Amino acid sequence: MLIKKPNILYFSLLFFALYLESGNSISYAQNDNSLAPAISNAPDSVVINNIFIVGNVKTKKSVILRELDFITNYNYDWNTFLEILIADQKKIYNLRLFTSVEITPLITGDNEAEILITVKERWYIVPQIIFQLADRNFAEWWTNQNRDFSRVNYGLRLSHSNVGGRNEKMKFAGQLGFTKALDLQYSKPYIDKNQKHGLAAQITYKENKTIPIKSEYNKQVFYTNEYEEIIKKSFSAALKYTFRRSYYNYHFLTVGYSGTWVSDDVLIENPDYLETDSNKLRYLYTTYTFRHDRRDNVSYPTGGELLQVSITKYGIVYTKDLNEVEVNLTANKYFHISDKFHFNTGLTANWFLSTNQPYTLVRGIGYSPNFVRGYELYVVEGQQLYVHKNSFRWKFVDWKIDISNLIKLEQFNTVPIRLYLSANFDHGYVKDRNNIPENARLSNKYLMGYGLGVDLVGFYDSVFRFEYSLNNSSEGKFFFNFSAPF
Repeated sequence: MLIKKPNILYFSLLFFALYLESGNSISYAQNDNSLAPAISNAPDSVVINNIFIVGNVKTKKSVILRELDFITNYNYDWNTFLEILIADQKKIYNLRLFTSVEITPLITGDNEAEILITVKERWYIVPQIIFQLADRNFAEWWTNQNRDFSRVNYGLRLSHSNVGGRNEKMKFAGQLGFTKALDLQYSKPYIDKNQKHGLAAQITYKENKTIPIKSEYNKQVFYTNEYEEIIKKSFSAALKYTFRRSYYNYHFLTVGYSGTWVSDDVLIENPDYLETDSNKLRYLYTTYTFRHDRRDNVSYPTGGELLQVSITKYGIVYTKDLNEVEVNLTANKYFHISDKFHFNTGLTANWFLSTNQPYTLVRGIGYSPNFVRGYELYVVEGQQLYVHKNSFRWKFVDWKIDISNLIKLEQFNTVPIRLYLSANFDHGYVKDRNNIPENARLSNKYLMGYGLGVDLVGFYDSVFRFEYSLNNSSEGKFFFNFSAPF
C-alpha cells in the first residue's frame, strides 16, 4: 500500500536545521588521539621552527604545504595546534596522491617543535581494463536486463594522477561494447604561484546502437532498430575554471558545448526525445558551482560535511534548441561518534524550471547519484527531486594486511580491509508536472526504503556495498553496489 504524499518540505527544513546547528560543533580532533603517543610532557604553547617532508618522491613539496593551516615562527596554543595537525593530515590524504599520511610534531625545546610529514605515494600511472555494466546499477542489469553480457562496456583506460608532481591529472579512455566512446581529460589544480586558480578540460565522443528512449511503469524502455545500426551519436567539450580561496571552499565555472544526433527511428518511437524540430540537439551551457567540502575521506566519509550548490543555464547565446535552467543542492553531514560508530545523513534536491526537457537531460530517483534504497530497480522521472538518505554504521573489522613478502612495491604491499555494518533509511519524492499515466505508481508519491547492509572499504579506498532493503511498496530485495551511497 502506497503512502500519500507527506510534507517533504518539513523533512528538508528539519534536516537543514540539524545541519546548520551542528556544522561548527564537531572538532576534527574529536575522538582522535593518533598524535598523542608521540608527545610526553606537552607544552602549553609551541613555535614551529621547521617542516620536513619525507616520502614524496614524485609530488612537489609545495602541493603538500598548500594544505597546511599553520606557519613557522608563530606561537600556537598546543591543544589548538594538535587539532590543526589532525585536520591537515586529512586534507593531505584527500588529495588522493598518497596511500598514507602521518604528521608528527617533534619537541626540540621548551616551547619549540619541528614537524615531520611522512607520506607514502600511490602508483600514479595506472593502465586499466574497462569492464563495466552499461546499466544504472548492478540490480538493473541482473534483474531487469536478465544478466545480458552484451550490455557491458569494455576497453582500455590510461590515467596519470600526478603528471608533473603538482597533482595534475590526465585520463584517456577508449571504450567498445554497449557504448562506444573516446574520452580525454586533463586538469591542473593550480596555474598560479599562490595556488588558488586552476583549469580543467574534457572532450568526449559516444555512439550507441541501443538507447533508453522513455520510461514506462517506472522502468526504462530501450530501443534498437531492426538493422542494429548506430542510432545515437554525441559529442561534448567543456572547460572548467576553479577558484580555491580557502582550504575547504571551492568555486567552479564551467563553459561547455553538447551536440547530439539521433536517427529518425528514435523520433518515430518518441517524438519528444530531443524536444526539437530536427534529429539534432546542440547547445552551449554554463554552470556555476560552490562546494564546501570538509569530509575526512572523500571516498568513504565518516566525519565532516559536504555542501554543494550549482546552477546550470542550458542554451547561452543560441537558445533555439534548448533554453533551460537547472538547480542542484547537496547537503551531507557525517557524524563521527567514535572510532567504531558514525552516522551519515544527506539531502539532495534538483529542480528544472520548465515543464519539459529533452530525454538526454532526464533526472529522477534511480539515476546516479539519486536513489532510495529498495527502489534500485525503478526510475522515477520528473522536474523536481528530493532525496534524504541516512546510514548508521558500525566498523567491526579494520585490518591492514602486509603482503610485502609477495609484492615489493610500496604502493601495493599493504592491503587495507575495513568492514562496516550499516542500518539504512532513505526517503524521497519526485514531482512530475506531466503526470504520465504509465508512471503514476511511483511518480508524485512518497517513497521510502530501509534495511541492513555490509560495506567493504578496500585497496585505494574502493567501496563495495551488500545490502538487503525493503520499500513502502512491500518489496524486499538484495542489492550490490560499487560505491559509497553518499
